Amino acid sequence: MIGQTGSLKGKYQQLLDAATSAGVSNLQVRQQDNVLYIDGTAPENVKQQLWDIYNKIDPDYRAGDLVMNIQSTDGGSEKEYTVVEGDNLSKIGAQYGVTWKEIFEANRDQVKDPDLIQPGWKLKIPSK
Repeated sequence: MIGQTGSLKGKYQQLLDAATSAGVSNLQVRQQDNVLYIDGTAPENVKQQLWDIYNKIDPDYRAGDLVMNIQSTDGGSEKEYTVVEGDNLSKIGAQYGVTWKEIFEANRDQVKDPDLIQPGWKLKIPSK
């Protein structure tokens, strides 16, 4: 059984790495009865990316050895973020599962240079 634990995590390592790097909050990974359970909370676009990775590893989800329960943090609507000291578009984007370019494009009316944002600015955070 010890080998099985490693092999399931190994099989889904790309999915686990993506969940970690995308900043899935409350990420929990556990194995029970030869099934790997992944729980957490993420923006809808990150959730979809994880499902896309899962489908590449296990086309049509037939193996039955993974249960992924990722709750969505948004209803698919645009969010607003207030810039604080030390922020940059990449850092903000990582929190919401979007790229700095997507935030820049959504805020071109306000942000002229993506490297120069000011505390107090209210930025639109696009959803996918």
